Amino acid sequence: MGFMQIGWQQAVMLLVSFFLLYLAIKKQYEPLLLLPIAFGMLLTNLPGAGLFHEELWAAFLDPSSPAYHSYGAILKEAGLLDVMYIGVKAGLYPCLIFIGVGAMTDFGPLIANPKSFILGAAAQVGIFITFLCANIWFTPAEAGSIGIIGGADGPTSIFLTSKLAPHLLGPIAIAAYSYMALVPVIQPPIMRALTTEKERKIKMKQLRTVSKTEKIVFPVIITTIVALVLPDAAPLIGCLMLGNLMKECGVVDRLSKTAQNELMNIVVIFLGLSVGATATGATFLSVKTLLILAMGIIAFSLGTAGGVLLAKFMNLFTKEKINPLIGSAGVSAVPMAARVSQMEGVKSDPSNFLLMHAMGPNVAGVIGSAVAAGILLNMLG
Repeated sequence: MGFMQIGWQQAVMLLVSFFLLYLAIKKQYEPLLLLPIAFGMLLTNLPGAGLFHEELWAAFLDPSSPAYHSYGAILKEAGLLDVMYIGVKAGLYPCLIFIGVGAMTDFGPLIANPKSFILGAAAQVGIFITFLCANIWFTPAEAGSIGIIGGADGPTSIFLTSKLAPHLLGPIAIAAYSYMALVPVIQPPIMRALTTEKERKIKMKQLRTVSKTEKIVFPVIITTIVALVLPDAAPLIGCLMLGNLMKECGVVDRLSKTAQNELMNIVVIFLGLSVGATATGATFLSVKTLLILAMGIIAFSLGTAGGVLLAKFMNLFTKEKINPLIGSAGVSAVPMAARVSQMEGVKSDPSNFLLMHAMGPNVAGVIGSAVAAGILLNMLG
């Protein structure tokens, strides 16, 4: 019986999985992914079930092993979660999710205000500062995987970590999605500390109407430029823009709706379960995990601050002032970060409407985090 095989590490991880299930169901913290991640954690820590074999994946990554980079060797002894995890290791699930994200994203505010690109880029500063700091305690590949948490983009964090530091996938995925869920808690104090009441009351003029042609051409141009300049970012950017092109072109509504709903939902289940499966007691219960959680929140906070501070700096040189609150939306937690900008603006001036302005940096942050992942993968992969 499994009861006779439970060790203290497995018992602790089962309690952690119960706690995450509570947060997903009762508190509704990113429940669409946190719930399957927590349940995958529950399944992998049930002794004797044989659903996930950590030793098989250790051999998969060991150059001296006959099973090195052999999915065939995995499949010979694989459990259910091992088979699902192949989609993570191959980088399939994050890319499929990006198709769905693209199909649900409106790049209109970004096209209408190209300065949003700069704010979205500034919010990625937390990724690289944290990467540099994390090198003190971690290998460069591990540090890159930890830094990407600052982008507040779960699929991108999973994609990069699966390539650079798969043994840290569990704690990094949980940190990334936890901080995404805590955007309304983490960001407002930073935004208020870095802005004055006068700055928070700045009103921005209404954005121009973006034509359908612009919306169709945009994903094609972005894919071409990014893939030529940074090929390592092509999988994520290409899938994101494919989904968006299907939405905007208007001739493949069935495909667009499938990407937004059925495909997205199926992949989220597989991704959550397989990522949760990597959170075993041996890998999760360590000092490294605590450091990852601590550095993840630092990365996210620095990203928030970077967007706000750049908006303030841009105001020194522009006639049309930017409300610095929208800079915080440069992290790619769409659309939650944009809503936080709107809520903070309303607190200072109830007549101020910042949501659409904040959506520009917000969707730019999605592109920015994928590009940042491509840079780190090019440097460290």
